[in-house]
Amino acid sequence: MLKMRLSMGGTKKRPVYKIVVADSRFPRDGRFIEKLGFFNPLIPKEKKERMGLDVERVKYWLGQGAQPTTRVARLLGENEIMPMPAKGNNPQKAIPKKDRKKTEEGGEAKAEAPKEEAKAEAPKEEAKSEAPKEEAKAEAPKEEAKAEAPKEEAK
Repeated sequence: MLKMRLSMGGTKKRPVYKIVVADSRFPRDGRFIEKLGFFNPLIPKEKKERMGLDVERVKYWLGQGAQPTTRVARLLGENEIMPMPAKGNNPQKAIPKKDRKKTEEGGEAKAEAPKEEAKAEAPKEEAKSEAPKEEAKAEAPKEEAKAEAPKEEAK
């Protein structure tokens, strides 16, 4: 399967990417079929030197069935070569990386257990809280009846 993806170059802490067409089985920075352009994330977005593309070849490879990765699809969308992809929803991104590992390892089992315990405890608490109210309501009329009875006798 053909992919349009970024191939990393540059030096340490100074990345520069080539936009390439490659077989999906090849390594990220390995063999590729054709170089279609470049992308330099260190340059501000307003400057045209940030990215260069061979638009005709990009359209050709899209016609041949090459699938762009999400990042390349966004870059092509910004250059109006193809429609901008919809934004994804990644709730894991909001969780700090060190906490993600904890939830991934046993998160499902740990997450389910407290929910079940909470569900089991909640009805018991409701039943306990409802029972005293009912008892209080039942006791209250008796007390009122006792209180009213002496008043009637006094009259």
